[in-house]
Amino acid sequence: MTHIDLSTQGALVTGGGTGAGRSIALALAAEGCRVAVTGRREEKLAETAELATSGPPILCYAADVSQRNEVERLFTWAATEIGPIHILVNSAGINVKDRAVECLSPEDFDEVMKVNCTGSFNTIWAVLPQMRERKDGLIVNINSIAGKRASVLAGVAYSASKFAMTALGRGVSLEEGEHGIRVTNIYPGEINTPILDQRPEPVSDERKATLLQPEELGEVVTMIAKLPPTAHISELVIKPVRQKY
Repeated sequence: MTHIDLSTQGALVTGGGTGAGRSIALALAAEGCRVAVTGRREEKLAETAELATSGPPILCYAADVSQRNEVERLFTWAATEIGPIHILVNSAGINVKDRAVECLSPEDFDEVMKVNCTGSFNTIWAVLPQMRERKDGLIVNINSIAGKRASVLAGVAYSASKFAMTALGRGVSLEEGEHGIRVTNIYPGEINTPILDQRPEPVSDERKATLLQPEELGEVVTMIAKLPPTAHISELVIKPVRQKY
């Protein structure tokens, strides 16, 4: 099997300032990929760039993917700074502490939907024209097991946003496959990332050690990105061994 040489690829990773997004960006850069990370906090993006010890320097651009005007400016910048985007990774995601429907505010519901689903739509919509023109491209959506089955732990807004993200990725895949564009929905179980800080109950260090680690998502995305363009992993579930699915 002939694998793709990632040193010829450009990648944009949303939510690249922390957690899974940071680890995915670092893993792609270590393979020689030209990587840009985006997120709402410049200082966190800079931390990601500083952690890159091999491969091309990681570039940073602060943007809120839920805002279409900011996404437009992001892609204008990316066209100049990294060139064609062969790989788009949607890893931006949030949750809220008051997530049970009895205490969830409409404003929090809207914000979770905007970032988790609308943000992914905005970046996908922006990248598709160039991928169609090349008849090639990979879009990886970092979803959640909550996008396959709703749960009290995940909460109403987060589960709804991830179900919407599932349909978004699947729908784009069905429509754009004929243009050589592959969309992969990854459904992680519990991951040891800063989003755990938004749990209603604190998560102990002992428990965090049993969860998926962000670096494991980096390995998974790199494996998918290296596959030849004729191979398509449409869905992938990865979870801690002890987590029931």
